[in-house]
Amino acid sequence: MALPPLILASASPRRAELLRQLGVEFRVVTSEVPEIHHRQMTARELAQINAYRKARAVGKQFPDAVVLGADTLVALDNEIFGKPGSLEEAYGMIQRLQGRTHQVITAVCLLHLRDRRQRTFAETTEVAFLPLDAVQIRRYLTQVNPLDKAGAYAIQERGDWIVAKISGSYSNVVGLPLERVREELDSWPR
Repeated sequence: MALPPLILASASPRRAELLRQLGVEFRVVTSEVPEIHHRQMTARELAQINAYRKARAVGKQFPDAVVLGADTLVALDNEIFGKPGSLEEAYGMIQRLQGRTHQVITAVCLLHLRDRRQRTFAETTEVAFLPLDAVQIRRYLTQVNPLDKAGAYAIQERGDWIVAKISGSYSNVVGLPLERVREELDSWPR
């Protein structure tokens, strides 16, 4: 028996490209649910709640499909970095991250409303940034649009200019932990 239809509840072209790498058929239905941010929650908790909310919003429209919602956040110590609202904010984020190691947390919610099945998980990857000066940060920001990216950077776009090393899943930093998603989809009840 095959997996029910799969829907990616994300407008992210990076997530769609990553999911294509798994060789699964899916369609994209963008979730219009605003992401929540709350200072009393950890990045992991926030990412999981946002992933669930995105999956549920689309799942209500398509209750017979397996809906994949995802959310990625960057955390440094207890500070959470979502998507910057301006280039100045993006500059500030990269300036705070430079020369330090931070965590990239991507949460995924797989949801099938009709069967009342749900799996929510989060993966964490450690990312160490190179020490960067103002000129290097500005050069990076002229080459990459940071405004739709958590932490104001994309490891797959000129990441070698800013990243020293990563520990964990590379695809998780891009926006979807493929290894874990594959595992979860393979074990999804049919």
